[in-house]
Amino acid sequence: MSVLARVFEEAGLTTVSLVLVREHAEKVKPPRALFVPFHYGYPLGKPDDPEFQHRVLGAAFDLLAYDKGPVVVDFPDETGIAELLQASKLDTSPSSILDDAANEVTALRPFYERWVEGQDGRTSVGLSGIPQRRFRGMVRFLQSYARGEEADIESRPSEISVAQYIRYCVDDLKAFTYESRFEQRPTSTETELHTWFWGKTAAGRLVTDLAQRMKDSGDSNLERMANGLAR
Repeated sequence: MSVLARVFEEAGLTTVSLVLVREHAEKVKPPRALFVPFHYGYPLGKPDDPEFQHRVLGAAFDLLAYDKGPVVVDFPDETGIAELLQASKLDTSPSSILDDAANEVTALRPFYERWVEGQDGRTSVGLSGIPQRRFRGMVRFLQSYARGEEADIESRPSEISVAQYIRYCVDDLKAFTYESRFEQRPTSTETELHTWFWGKTAAGRLVTDLAQRMKDSGDSNLERMANGLAR
């Protein structure tokens, strides 16, 4: 959308954009963009909350006051981020999923592979470039980083920072876990899936720990990246 906004502006149309990944907007430089820290697919925040959604739209339209860009402004409400960073505490009851995320991906692998087979090979996993059968090593890398260690992994391209590569790995881990769950529970609602991931999986707890380390770093770039991890 950020690229399209630039094209439309060049054609004489005034645009504003809602962006869910601030780093992308900073690189593409759309004319006017509002960064919103919500779940992917929910640029206006929670469903069925028109008052809040109108606040988001109002903040976006306020950017029309800028004649020229690029301008990237953060939505002035941290509610969504705080909720998601606490999501691992939604349900602390015993789970059938193993406590260690590396063992968890091994346990979920048969479900993930059946899902991919049933989807004619389509999957959202692949951003990191790590084959899913090597996810145990990827998880160990993420765990080391979450513990505060100087972590790295051979598969990381040299031109990509460790923090950005962690973002790619987390995206793959989330996609793998969600698609495995779809195979197990094909009728699950989005709320049920999110509650399960953040409340009952070792992967959800690991992602929350990663985001917390980034938030505690004192580095503004890492703090923004943490917002993208924990949603």
